[in-house]
Amino acid sequence: MAWLPGELQSRVKYADLARDKAALDAVLASWSALPADRFAAFSREQRMAFLINAYNGFTLALVLTRYPGLDSIKDLGGLLQSPWKKKFFSLLGQERHLDWIEHEELRARYRDPRIHAALVCASIGCPALRNEAFTAERLEAQLDDGLRRFLADSTRNRYANGRLEVSQIFKWFREDFEKGDQGFHRLDDLWARYAAVLGRTAAEQARLKAGGVPLGYLDYDWKLNDAARP
Repeated sequence: MAWLPGELQSRVKYADLARDKAALDAVLASWSALPADRFAAFSREQRMAFLINAYNGFTLALVLTRYPGLDSIKDLGGLLQSPWKKKFFSLLGQERHLDWIEHEELRARYRDPRIHAALVCASIGCPALRNEAFTAERLEAQLDDGLRRFLADSTRNRYANGRLEVSQIFKWFREDFEKGDQGFHRLDDLWARYAAVLGRTAAEQARLKAGGVPLGYLDYDWKLNDAARP
């Protein structure tokens, strides 16, 4: 994985990962071997970290099934099935798909909207993939740092000319950011908390904290987040 200048975006060195695929396979196999009863005994933070790591790790593995012959993770889907619905790995004793981790587990059970800046869909439009695993001990700081970096990236989220233009992620999962978890009851609460990275000047930050800023959504870039490509 390579950070881009400013450390707000990252690209994956898929070619290197493919050459060392055995190491990735070994990690994924160890996760697949975890018994469901042992997982159930984990703390909330341990379960969340495990699931986030599994989502990102198995996403990398999915890309490698056709790399370098794909331009987007969407190329791995079909007319009747998205790549996120494909059951291609085992976790907690059953065959799973990526949507199971995201929607049936993380979103449904843990209700922390910051996961949307932690789960990486192998696309340029998604948040940065960290160069470290999520851990229970550092989960709070890692989730907050991931969301802060994502909101600070002006190619995905920006305040300009009195208008806030943000990633489609905040449209697709708006309800997650408005459930009151982490203190967000509306999107304005989110912009206010992270005004320091969204606004370039004190005046812009004050405007974001006041709320009611006109909102628009940027196009999502589904091209593969490959370090080897422009």
